[in-house]
Amino acid sequence: MNFKKSFKTLAAITSVLLGSAANAGVILYQQDFEDPNPGSFVNDGGDVNIYKPVNDLYGNQPAGFQFAQTYTVETLLVNGTQAWGTGFQDPQNKAGKYALGLLSDQQNDLLSLAFNIGNYDFLNFQLDISSIDLDSWGGPFVPAGGVAPVFKLSLFDNPSGANNIDGPNLLSSVIITGEASAQQNTFNWTNHIVALDAKGNTNGNVILQIDEIVGGYAALDNFVIVASDTAGEVEVPEPGAFTLLGLGLLGLGLARRKKNQV
Repeated sequence: MNFKKSFKTLAAITSVLLGSAANAGVILYQQDFEDPNPGSFVNDGGDVNIYKPVNDLYGNQPAGFQFAQTYTVETLLVNGTQAWGTGFQDPQNKAGKYALGLLSDQQNDLLSLAFNIGNYDFLNFQLDISSIDLDSWGGPFVPAGGVAPVFKLSLFDNPSGANNIDGPNLLSSVIITGEASAQQNTFNWTNHIVALDAKGNTNGNVILQIDEIVGGYAALDNFVIVASDTAGEVEVPEPGAFTLLGLGLLGLGLARRKKNQV
């Protein structure tokens, strides 16, 4: 085995990857809504938790993290038994046990998350959205025949760093559109990755606001939020990958040293 050549090759690869890591984004938040805080989910009827705010279920995940919301943002129990007499159905198996639900028309439900993105240029947001409807709590809300849900995702400057629903200045916004569902009780998920331009913020503090603007009612799930200098980047190298590369270099170095001593 040519240890010298192998060592140089692995060292070169490591140098490139470490250089990429230095420019890579940072994961700010990941949430699939599968693990509400213990005892927090209550089925208030129709497989919906309506009375408790999102923070009761998913606040402090991770520690210190909080949402801001306007009006009700429901937590939906997937594959239950009450909604529409059969429960909410998820043939794509994307929602797991729970998803969030928002109204667009009857009242303007809003959900916001505050972050500090440092000196990065973009806040990249990956999420799943789906049309769905309620048969309780004032529903149904989706027009007959189904409507594709439309969301507006907005990024606000947030100089105070407060956990507010919005900020004094809009930095950027993106519209995303899902697909109509053939059945009122059945999810039809679409995945989206958006890049919100954060340039021009005051001190790195920003607010991401989620607003359904068309569709009557819709669901959200599987958030991945990344601060990056690359628009749309949501896959960030794991630190463990570079640890393994370092161990590989160390192993080659020791093997080469042992060979030279023989």
